[in-house]
Amino acid sequence: MTKYLQKCKVCNKYGLANPDSKCRHCGAQLVNPRPPKFSLIDKYWKYRLEYFKEEFDEKFK
Repeated sequence: MTKYLQKCKVCNKYGLANPDSKCRHCGAQLVNPRPPKFSLIDKYWKYRLEYFKEEFDEKFK
């Protein structure tokens, strides 16, 4: 059941995954609220680090 639970980007309410991935309250996109699993052997760490740096810069500009 937890893989079907998703969170709205705009209103931050939770809902169940649907084919359209739309929030039933505001119509915005639903996303997975859980972070990916952490592994010390992560072959994509460079890409993930770049992504988080961009997100950080956008959020705290």
